[in-house]
Amino acid sequence: MGSIQLIRHGQASWGAEDYDLLSELGQKQSTALGMSWEASDWSPTAAVAGSMKRHAQTAISAIDACGHGEGYDVDEGWNEFDHIAIARAHDPTSLTQDPKAFQAMLNVALDGWIAGGEGAGESYQQFVERVMKAFDRVVLAAGSGRSVAVFTSGGPIALVTSHLLTGGATLFQRINDVVINASVTTVIVGQSGPRLLTFNEHGHLPRDLVTYR
Repeated sequence: MGSIQLIRHGQASWGAEDYDLLSELGQKQSTALGMSWEASDWSPTAAVAGSMKRHAQTAISAIDACGHGEGYDVDEGWNEFDHIAIARAHDPTSLTQDPKAFQAMLNVALDGWIAGGEGAGESYQQFVERVMKAFDRVVLAAGSGRSVAVFTSGGPIALVTSHLLTGGATLFQRINDVVINASVTTVIVGQSGPRLLTFNEHGHLPRDLVTYR
């Protein structure tokens, strides 16, 4: 039996010129994850990251802190949907709001995007197909005795989790709201295919490092 660890990136830089960079807190979260691997004498046999900066920074920090591993492969299939474009299409002033207000507005904007709304470049259906194809590739790589760490974002994790639980994306938004930065969702892969083992594990994070955005 193999396993897949779906890891949400550490906290990104809300309100900064480049959101797609880990904040100082995000760096600490990513390092804490790697240190927990080192403490338990565990490391992935392979690693994959989306092509976003926050994915790469999380992967590097965790793998370095772990003290094992030989880098990671890049797969753009694990990239997040363009939440900023979706939000701006719904409300051009959305980025001036505080994080909680932004999240509430984004959920409304996501409803429109899922229903086929424009403004995000990539459609919701394209996002679903891209992520699930990336997941299929990782399932093939997670052979017996292998553990594949995937450094990605909350959206892809929520989508995969929903598919594993329901066979579709019906829980996507509800799950997406609660994925914690630098959390780990574990999928086991056996003869019956991939199955969800744990969701949103974050016991490696001290309480003051737990964030949702």
